[in-house]
Amino acid sequence: MHTRTLGQGLEVSAIGLGAMGMSMSYGPNPGDRDDMIGVLRYAVDQGVTFIDTAEVYGPWVNEELVGEAIAPIRDRVVVATKFGFDLVDGQMHGVDSRPEHIRQVADASLRRLGVDALDLFYQHRVDPSVPIEDVAGTVGELVAEGKVRHFGLSEAAAGTIRRAHAVHPVTAVQSEYSLWTRDPEAEVLPTCAELGIGFVPFSPLGKGFLTGAVGADATFGDGEIRARVPRFERENLLANQALVDHVRALAETRGATPGQVALAWLLAQHPFIVPIPGTRRRERIDENAGATAIALSADDIADLDTIVDRLGVAGNRYDEAGMAAVGL
Repeated sequence: MHTRTLGQGLEVSAIGLGAMGMSMSYGPNPGDRDDMIGVLRYAVDQGVTFIDTAEVYGPWVNEELVGEAIAPIRDRVVVATKFGFDLVDGQMHGVDSRPEHIRQVADASLRRLGVDALDLFYQHRVDPSVPIEDVAGTVGELVAEGKVRHFGLSEAAAGTIRRAHAVHPVTAVQSEYSLWTRDPEAEVLPTCAELGIGFVPFSPLGKGFLTGAVGADATFGDGEIRARVPRFERENLLANQALVDHVRALAETRGATPGQVALAWLLAQHPFIVPIPGTRRRERIDENAGATAIALSADDIADLDTIVDRLGVAGNRYDEAGMAAVGL
């Protein structure tokens, strides 16, 4: 596994690991906590040194899981976590990035993760009621106090990124980005390139769709995130099948899996991009890490660059409320 550099010189593995699914969102949660700890440590042994979590994952329990997993290997990992949601009795009630709340979350995340400093602290969603300058200033104070090392934003618009960066350097922007979610390309990625900010795609495998593992006849339980995503409604899955079929055909010619091709395409877009696919399985850790060795040709990349224009994508990536909360 080679490394890449996000903003402010933060060096991480070229492929990271999103830990959310180990505690929520993708079907029944794993019953064996020790097994998930083993998967996290296995990932680090394979060279995956960038782990992503958040207070809302669970909530809270995912940070505790990651904290226990990294305790004996703290010096080998960079851990990202997030603030910005209003949690009441374990339920989300909108956003909250008031300075006092940011400080409360930072202290609580430090305890749950069992670390002296938060390596990367993202605002999970932009809070329209709090100027981004106040958010950046507060995180900057936490950096000065030694509680946080780097500041990040998630699903923020280019203008917001610029305003935040002018107050305190932004190390990374995390947003959904994949072969079928191309929103960041118009403005956010050029802004990151200009300002020297890293970009961290979450759901780089389209919540499993781009691996070919989610068929058009797939069904999802009420507690699963894909049950609320229009893109995963039956008629949209059918319409989108052509895209994954195309990726699968290309993968076969390259001796790779569809997921590896999807990740290799992301890595080819910019040298400051670090995808964070999530998994609960060791074999997926190996598969995802193997994407760094997939050599796509210039023609392959050009073909995949235009796949959405040619084949289209049916359905939004979030429900109406979710779409309203991004790009602010």
